Amino acid sequence: MTAAIMAGRWIRSAAVDDERGRHWRANPDPRGRAAVDTEPDSLYAGAAGIVLFFLDLAAATGHEAYLEDARAGARYLAATWQDQADLSLYHGLTGIVVALTEAGWVLGEERFEEAAVAAADRIVQGARPFGGGLGWTGDPAQSGDGGIVLGLLRAATVLGVPAYEEIALVAGERIAELAVPGHRFGDCPGLPEDAVTPGFLSGTAGTAFLLARLYARTGEGRFLEGALRGAGFVREVSVVAGRCAVVPHHVPQGRQLHYLGFCSGSAGVARMFYELHRATGDPGHLDWVERLARGIMESGAPHRQTAGFWNVACQCCGAAGLLELFVGLWAATGRTLYATYAETLATHLIGRATGYDGLGMRWYQAYRRLRPGEVSADTGYLVGAAGIGAALLHFDAAMKPEQARRDILLPDNPFPAIPVPAAQS
Repeated sequence: MTAAIMAGRWIRSAAVDDERGRHWRANPDPRGRAAVDTEPDSLYAGAAGIVLFFLDLAAATGHEAYLEDARAGARYLAATWQDQADLSLYHGLTGIVVALTEAGWVLGEERFEEAAVAAADRIVQGARPFGGGLGWTGDPAQSGDGGIVLGLLRAATVLGVPAYEEIALVAGERIAELAVPGHRFGDCPGLPEDAVTPGFLSGTAGTAFLLARLYARTGEGRFLEGALRGAGFVREVSVVAGRCAVVPHHVPQGRQLHYLGFCSGSAGVARMFYELHRATGDPGHLDWVERLARGIMESGAPHRQTAGFWNVACQCCGAAGLLELFVGLWAATGRTLYATYAETLATHLIGRATGYDGLGMRWYQAYRRLRPGEVSADTGYLVGAAGIGAALLHFDAAMKPEQARRDILLPDNPFPAIPVPAAQS
């Protein structure tokens, strides 16, 4: 918790206030450059994600000052969402809807929920015909239409607007008809034109996760069939050794490149298999979650760097994303092994932070694997201190069953929001 508070101090140093509210610079270092500095509103790297972090921090500490940080950020989002052209979950308007909805619920302010409804209405209005169905980007992955569908499902439940679920299901039906859902060919920067990505954020596993969620929501077999096709493909291309498994970053060219993190590696793919387990009760899917978890532990991470786990700490592709997985596994299974490894990850994150100068904690990392000399520290959720701080808070909550509290989890996180195993609560 102390590390998360110190991360909050550094994020506060990046605050920019104006008549619209508050947003945060991507990197407040003097002359510092940010990994992602063009998304002041986004869930990935901007105000939406930081609002969620401050809401989590307020719940963990009981300090209302952090609610003021969140309120100022939500004001900014409510004032600026109409300027957002991108409709996606991580980088666009759907993520803003998630943040405004949480802020409205926690802060009890109708103006934020009203802004969330208006923004969600715009997303619905932005749907257009795609391949016999509806969509927004044509991309079935979580980085495209898949993430938008997840966000609309969350909004339908929390805001009480059934129309959001209705259009989400129509868009999901188109995705469910794909032979192997989630494939992307030829438009991922840095990948060969015929590359196929089985990972979570921009690949098959994330889309299969979405279809499993839709099956759990509706009981309709076509969603389950699509999810199982995706999961089957992921299993087929994975490397299995004993009770461990790892997933290639892309095939056929990248079979030896095994990311461990959330975006394209084991931590994200494990979410898909756990969602399938939740939806079906099939222990075989949980077995694959645990195979992927063992693959991470046997890799030597976080202390050993590899081609798929390099000098990176963030939620997207680093140790914080692994921490979210193992906190979730602890909550889901109650296995001490996972809590112990989560503690290893949390201790590593705290140890590698910079905070000795009294300005607060931040994490310098090489966000882009192919540019190892390009090191920066960011404030955002998926890419920087807000997400790392949130992961540490979630671990803190998991270790305090007598003070169980609700964590704020993104729509793509299938694990318990109160991260305490049933036997411990």
